[in-house]
Amino acid sequence: MRILVVQESDWLEKGPHQSHHLMERLSARGHEIRVIDFEILWRQKGRSSRISKRIVFEHVSKAVENGEVTVVRPPIIKARLLDYSSLLYTHTIEIRRQLDEFKPDVIVGFGILNAFIARRLAKERRIPFLYYVIDELHRLVPIEFLRNLAKTVESLNMKGSDKVVSINEGLRDYTIAMGARRSNTEVIRAGVDLGLYDRIPRSVQQSTRAMYGFSEHDVVLFFMGWLYPFSGLREVVAELSRPHWRTSNIRLLIVGEGEISNDVHEMISRNRMEGIVVLEGWKDYSNLPRYIMASDICILPAHRNDIMLSIVPIKMYEYMAAGKPVIATNLPGLHREFGNDNGITYVDKPEDTVLTAEALGVEDWRTEQGRKARAFVEHNTWEKSVDMLQTLAEDAIEEKKSRL
Repeated sequence: MRILVVQESDWLEKGPHQSHHLMERLSARGHEIRVIDFEILWRQKGRSSRISKRIVFEHVSKAVENGEVTVVRPPIIKARLLDYSSLLYTHTIEIRRQLDEFKPDVIVGFGILNAFIARRLAKERRIPFLYYVIDELHRLVPIEFLRNLAKTVESLNMKGSDKVVSINEGLRDYTIAMGARRSNTEVIRAGVDLGLYDRIPRSVQQSTRAMYGFSEHDVVLFFMGWLYPFSGLREVVAELSRPHWRTSNIRLLIVGEGEISNDVHEMISRNRMEGIVVLEGWKDYSNLPRYIMASDICILPAHRNDIMLSIVPIKMYEYMAAGKPVIATNLPGLHREFGNDNGITYVDKPEDTVLTAEALGVEDWRTEQGRKARAFVEHNTWEKSVDMLQTLAEDAIEEKKSRL
């Protein structure tokens, strides 16, 4: 198959998300993948010119060594509001170009605006369009007064797609509430690669801890991913700055970056917490297992807000595949996905994470909860997820052909 993917995020700088894992694994099976993406982080990076150039990135691989995709980045005007306005024009041109040159058999949309464009053009060309939902996307639109418009467009995408795929049952309910027909929806959960963690020897785990000055008696909390303002990490760091915790054996290792990176750095410096909290930048996906395995408890201390209510971040599956117990905010999507007594301890708010870690930091408890976590996700292999998506795409292609 030739698969065209459209999204409104930076394929190279963000993730790897479910999209990276699935598409690179499909590529490894011999399918051709092209991605049209959007430089969403241009504000953080700054700009060398007001209008960017079209760029093509060949042989891109973020999650799978033998899986490569081609990423096409259309130009945009790098100015507030004009970036998304110009996207409507430049992405329309690029999608038409890919339809003519690449001739995809199926299109998969992960965005809002360019998914809307791709869906309409796919309908004209009688190409199946799959809408893949990993977030309640309109809630992530950075400009507040545009969110209602984004919600309307997102709803139209769900109503007009050949299939609507979600990563968990909570998001499936969301897509149905937004207008998708239940019979037209599917759930394809995130996969895990247990071998990534089984291959990390204890000596590497110990050397990673030693690199940061963590002893074998310390209880190391771990978080990885994008540092959103609602990630809860500022609250966890603030809690660890209190006198009681400064003399405890609780430590925190963060691997990632984001909007609050500077805030966290400043909190560490101001409170002289260099030996208590470590903030690393991005690491290649292949290196992440060593950091997870070097930790004792993984955390997801997110705020209970509208953005987080239904989603299940892919990092949860990674944590659990590593056999680590997880402390997470009691979010409806998480609770529905994982339930109780499956390696996750729920807390009401981010600040509770540290106290809970101390109360439950006994090694026997960690071992037992980690075993339950791994047992819960060990059947969710990436191969199974890719099989499901491949079958869904192939069926959509055959169905579309049968109507010609």
